[in-house]
Amino acid sequence: MAVNVNETEIKYDAPPGAALPRLGDLPQVARISGPDEEQLEAEYYDTDDLRLIRAGITVRRRRGGDDAGWHLKLPLGDAPRREIQLPPGQPGRQVPGELAELVRVHTRGEPLRPVARITTKRQRLTLLDQAGESLAEVMADDVSAQTLGDTTTVSGWHEVEVELTGGSRQLLKAACKLLRRDGLRPAGRSAKLERALEGQLPEPARQVPLTSSSPAGQVVLAYLQTHAEALKSLDPMVRRDEPDAVHQMRVATRRVRSTLRSFGHIIRRDGTQRLAAELKWLGTMLGQARDGEVLAGHLQAELHQTPEELVIGPVQGRVQGYFASVRAGARTALLGALDSPRYFSLLEELDKLIAEPPLTPQAAMPSAKVLPVAVRRPYRQVRQRMRRARQARAGQSADVALHQARKAAKRARYASEAMTPAIGPKARRFAKQMKKVQSVLGDHQDAVIARQVERELGISAHLAGENAFSYGLLYGRDACDGQRLQAQVRRTWKRASRPRHRRWMHQAGR
Repeated sequence: MAVNVNETEIKYDAPPGAALPRLGDLPQVARISGPDEEQLEAEYYDTDDLRLIRAGITVRRRRGGDDAGWHLKLPLGDAPRREIQLPPGQPGRQVPGELAELVRVHTRGEPLRPVARITTKRQRLTLLDQAGESLAEVMADDVSAQTLGDTTTVSGWHEVEVELTGGSRQLLKAACKLLRRDGLRPAGRSAKLERALEGQLPEPARQVPLTSSSPAGQVVLAYLQTHAEALKSLDPMVRRDEPDAVHQMRVATRRVRSTLRSFGHIIRRDGTQRLAAELKWLGTMLGQARDGEVLAGHLQAELHQTPEELVIGPVQGRVQGYFASVRAGARTALLGALDSPRYFSLLEELDKLIAEPPLTPQAAMPSAKVLPVAVRRPYRQVRQRMRRARQARAGQSADVALHQARKAAKRARYASEAMTPAIGPKARRFAKQMKKVQSVLGDHQDAVIARQVERELGISAHLAGENAFSYGLLYGRDACDGQRLQAQVRRTWKRASRPRHRRWMHQAGR
């Protein structure tokens, strides 16, 4: 069975044989255990073109130490790295299928083979609190590395690593300050494999600050790349059915698609239409899985708040059975989609777009001059659809208009988010207002969909000879919530549409 570990660590370059500083005075530390000595040998696996390590991912089979076996390390943005561990299994050079599946978003059918062998002589100190619990480990490593393949290179270095095991980030910060004061410097590359393959990897990209005068194409592409990477980094979490992973991957997919639609004057729309359609397909597959999660949670919460004497018949069982089937079907379909050639083709096309974007002449112009137009159109659509909903008769027409307004508010929000690094606080505040509008409209849509499911469950219960009273009660409650949310939508929109929130988008482009 796989074991999950979240890593929070920092590595430092050090001269061979460098002594560790005194660590007993660090906050929370009562005593130090060690040093313990061990020798570790690891074989690392990647594709021929090193796709995994380029994405910050490592797969290795380690011998020695208390965690011998297969390790998959995944980056999680600003969060700690996720390490998934499996037992060593039988000797061989085949990555376990469970781990290979989790990196398929990058390998896309390319085989994994050994690319390096790394030997580490380690001295480990364990920092303990007053109760004897481990707070952090400080490891001094003498490393020898050998690349594998058509050509072989041998290298060696010394590094010091601080990894939290139960302590706070304040402890990590204090330990790092102490190491820097003793002359150690943060390692240029965090993974040992990166260092072993240094001659085969590109230099880390230097982050260029974005301003109002930055080329518009640079601003849009930076946003696209951020969320394309998020989409791919969430793929393993979706495959493992981790909480909220489907939702987050769906949001990343929507952001990428919305950016292509909103900034057609920066990235030629005729060069992205197929990709946008494929992103819509992926979003739909994720949406089917996500909607089942949301609706199941909604109805379970409603039933939990309903007095027992008003829950008549096997309501809980029928609701659970309905959503178990819906969610199982949606998950099976989603996993099939994530393993399909269509999905891998989408990823290839997205990578190509970011590497070779079909930019328009406006992409070279200052962002403050040409980007705000991308917000004006969806904002006008929100305003028109809110007016249409206000004028429509209560019922389906108003519900449809509000749902369309939500989609436009989402596009306005994502477009303003994309340009916030260049435009600044005004765009950020506008995005915040659109998020509020989108959120309350989303709650309203959830109530609309919940009523449809409650009606369907009530009919099924009636046809099965059961009492359908409780489903009618839930339906009526969601109908009341829908009316309440419509009033809240109007209040939220009134605040969000104030001139001070939108004046910037007209002034910025002059």
